[in-house]
Amino acid sequence: MRFLVSVGLALLLLTLEAVVVQRAGLVLSRIDVTVVLLSFLALRATLMEGACSAFAVGYLLDMMSGKPTGLFTFLGVFTFLVCRLVSSLVDVRGPIAFVLFTMGADVGHGLLAAFFGWLTVKDGSATAVLPGLPLQVALTGVAALALYPLLRKFEVRQERSQVGGLL
Repeated sequence: MRFLVSVGLALLLLTLEAVVVQRAGLVLSRIDVTVVLLSFLALRATLMEGACSAFAVGYLLDMMSGKPTGLFTFLGVFTFLVCRLVSSLVDVRGPIAFVLFTMGADVGHGLLAAFFGWLTVKDGSATAVLPGLPLQVALTGVAALALYPLLRKFEVRQERSQVGGLL
């Protein structure tokens, strides 16, 4: 069930992100809501469930971004795995810790996306997104702070339904 919820939520958030970015006139940066979902999945989902969800979320971002196909699918799963590794080293319990964790993940995700874009694009336009990366990380942090209560609510509902099914 967590897979379907994360994919549906990713589709909704990517649609909202596209509208907000266009209305705000952001050319060089965006709000990376997929990294928020990937970070939350890395903290709360099982390995198989999270990896499948990360693949689906990355694939949705691939389809909506217009970048080389497979880039964000790979980066989604890679970001999930790295965040899962980092989550074993740090304690992420509150909303502020989650925001900082997500912002760190977004820095890595953005730098890797620029690097792999630079490898595949000949005209050098892939590195043009680097000046907008600090704004993107800040906007992603705001999105993480706003989405944290919603994500926690979904998690509590799923835990209750799993416990209720066992009785």
